[in-house]
Parts: sequence; structure tokens; C-alpha cells
Amino acid sequence: MAATDFAAEIRALRTTYDSIEAVTDVERIRADIAELSEQAGAPDLWDDPAVGQRITSKLSHRQTELERLRKLAERIDDLEVMVQLAEEEHDADTLAEAEKELPSLHKALAELEVVTLLSGEYDERSAVVTIRAGAGGVDAADFAEMLMRMYLRWAERKGYATTIMDTSYAEEAGLKSATFEVNAPYAFGTLSVEAGTHRLVRISPFDNQGRRQTSFAAVEVIPLIEQTDSVEIPDNEIRVDVFRSSGPGGQSVNTTDSAVRLTHIPTGIVVSMQNEKSQLQNRAAALRVLQSRLLLQQKEQQDAEKKALAGDVKASWGDQMRSYVLNPYQMVKDLRTEHEVGNTSAVLDGEIDDFIDAGIRWRANARQAAAAD
Repeated sequence: MAATDFAAEIRALRTTYDSIEAVTDVERIRADIAELSEQAGAPDLWDDPAVGQRITSKLSHRQTELERLRKLAERIDDLEVMVQLAEEEHDADTLAEAEKELPSLHKALAELEVVTLLSGEYDERSAVVTIRAGAGGVDAADFAEMLMRMYLRWAERKGYATTIMDTSYAEEAGLKSATFEVNAPYAFGTLSVEAGTHRLVRISPFDNQGRRQTSFAAVEVIPLIEQTDSVEIPDNEIRVDVFRSSGPGGQSVNTTDSAVRLTHIPTGIVVSMQNEKSQLQNRAAALRVLQSRLLLQQKEQQDAEKKALAGDVKASWGDQMRSYVLNPYQMVKDLRTEHEVGNTSAVLDGEIDDFIDAGIRWRANARQAAAAD
């Protein structure tokens, strides 16, 4: 086995790091931290819990960004010193330790590099994710619930706060649809590459003949509305329906008509919320999601490229962006990036970072190619 060229490896690491640092704009991060720290220190910060949460979350994220850069630079410096001392003293054990550190450093830089590709207009926002069962009957409803669990587990692994806003249960099993927030900086930019049709192939647990079933579910991702966004909706354009919240199998979980359904009459967009305790809270949450969808629609009308943010998802044959095959073999494959994994259980348990990273790179390359045309 050829000896590792540590000098070349360290040069490559530094080149990658320098390009990341240049794109990241460290001075801007420091300025944001100073501004957010001042806002976080305001005595009335928590008068509005949503605002307080957003400010402290952004501050924490910015501080983490800066600390991540600092630690990576420090690790590269430490590696260089370690190699120099080991080579001077002909210390094979230390050189072996340095060699083990290389893949970890390359991986950490690659992950950070992906973040620099999140430069879209709304990429810094939190995300609202909606999953809908598509073609495939009860298997599709079950698949929708599997996808919801996958994304919630992914968010849990990341330490991201999530809020389930609405769940519509199917009669036999699974979900007709579900909507939840992922409250973290860059959640939208990160999860937006997951938007599209997902396809499941497996032996159906609901088929008494044990036949293989193909089913579909649609994932929609939109950026969360903020108070600074200007999306005014006249009252006469909204129809409000209230109803009683329900759980699996139609079991009543509420004795009052607290669930709210908003219909935007000009566009036909419908948003339902039932997971808050009061009708007022559900209405506020539904209005925020409706505003988010209308904001996105406005931007799509101004610029056709923005349609890629949410898109038209049909959840049926010939439309899928990712396949989850559990039988006759085990494979999850993204049909856009060609990235594939054989450990389907791990993916469905939330280990989807590699798919997301590949999707972000794929999208950046596609945008670059479109701009060059």
C-alpha cells in the first residue's frame, strides 16, 4: 500500500476550507450574532413566545456555524502539527492516527460545503412539510405515515424542534395527510429537495394473499411565513369551517369544535389544523400555513424557476423521485441523483442525510447548468 501523501492531503483540506470560508461570509455571521444577541437580551423577548423562539434559534444556529468553522480550522492545524512531529520522530503510530483522521475531516468539510449551496431566497427559513397518501389504497396511507415518521426521526436526530399541525387519519391504517413544522434555520433549504413523489414497493401487510404492492405518497415542502412577509388576505377571500378534532379510527379527542379548515376562495387552497387546543390557535396556525403557500405561489408567478420550491406533485406512476423497495430486494434509490442505499430500515428510521446532501448538490448543478444556457 502506497504511503499517504499528507502534504497533498492537507493542502486539499485547506483549499476546501478556504473556499467554504469565502462563501460563508464569516464577517456577516459575526454581525448577525451581535445583532441577534442584542435582540435576545431584550427584557420583552418572551412576550411573544414565537418571536423569542425564532430569535434564540437563529442565534444558536449562527453561533454553531461560527464554532463549526473554528473547530474545523483547528482540526486541520492539529493534523498538520501531528504529521510534522510524527515524521520528525518516525512515529508510525501517530502517523496511523493521522491517517484515520483524514476521512473524518474530508467528510466534515463535505457536509459544511453542502450548507454553502443553500443560497435560495427562502432557504434560511423553517419548513412546513405536508405528506399526502397517493395511489395505492391502504398501503399508500401506511406509507404516508412511514414517511412522516422518517422525517420526524431525522429532525429528532438533528435536534430540530417539530410541531405536528394537522393529521388526517385513514380509515384502516396510516394517514390520508399530515402537516408539520420543522423549526430550525435552513430547514426549508435542506428539506425542499425532498419534495416530490415517493414510491414504496413491498409485500403488502394488508393483502391476505401476500402480494407485492406498489404505493405512492407526495411530499410538499414550503417555507414558513414570517411576520416581515407581506401577504395580506382579505377576510372575504377566506371561508372558515370549524369541526371536531378526531384521532385514529374517528375516536373523538376533543369535545368542542376546535379544529379549523380555511379555504382560500380565489385559489382553492385548503388548509386544516386540529392539533392545537383551541379554535383560535388552530385558526392562527392554519392562516400562517395558508400565507406561506400564497407567498410561494406569488413568487412562482413572478419567476417560473421558483416552481421548483414546491412543484406539482401527483403521487402516481411515472412521477416518482425516490423509490423505497422492500421486496424482492432491499434498496432506497433517488432517481434524480442516482444515490442509493441498501439499508432500508436505517433510511426509514431517519438516516437520510446522504440523500439530502446529494439532492442539494444535484439541484445546485441543475441551476448552474440552467444559468449557463
